Amino acid sequence: MPEGPEVDTDRLRETIDEEIEKEGGALLRTIALTTALFAALAAIAALEAGSTVNEALALKTEATRLQAEASDQWAYYQAKNLKATVTEGSRAIYLALDKPAPEELTKNLERYAEDQRRANEKARELERERDAKGAEADHLMHRHHYFAQAVALLQVAIALGAVAALTRRRPVWLGSTLLGAIGAALFGWTLLAG
Repeated sequence: MPEGPEVDTDRLRETIDEEIEKEGGALLRTIALTTALFAALAAIAALEAGSTVNEALALKTEATRLQAEASDQWAYYQAKNLKATVTEGSRAIYLALDKPAPEELTKNLERYAEDQRRANEKARELERERDAKGAEADHLMHRHHYFAQAVALLQVAIALGAVAALTRRRPVWLGSTLLGAIGAALFGWTLLAG
């Protein structure tokens, strides 16, 4: 048998393994870097989501308090209306008997009318404040949903990054990167659109 040049297969195998390790090592470092970036963004997005929902709940609570105050004002308005009706009835009795109504009844009617006017104004103002707080809370809840969706996308991207690191599959990492980029874009848009 002719002897050809002898090839050191052990050295060749070592070189191939080193190249594979270099490629795998670079991929793992890249996966780790993108996953860490997505984790940081997810943490910030989660804080924003929590902050917006807490603020929305505080505004809804304030709106509820304002509604209670407005209801109190409307009840006061109705009470003054009842008093005015009773006073007007008393005055009508005097007039039916062809007697002059006491001046106190007329003064009470004027006072009740003024009290009703102020209660009406106050109740309407409280209702405007309530509506403004409710609208602001609704806006914050809307933002909260976008922050929560960004967090979900970033968390899925992180999970896919872990799968990519375990399997060393570049397509899985690309999927992770794509989802993470979408989550990051959604977070950024929601943050800036505020």
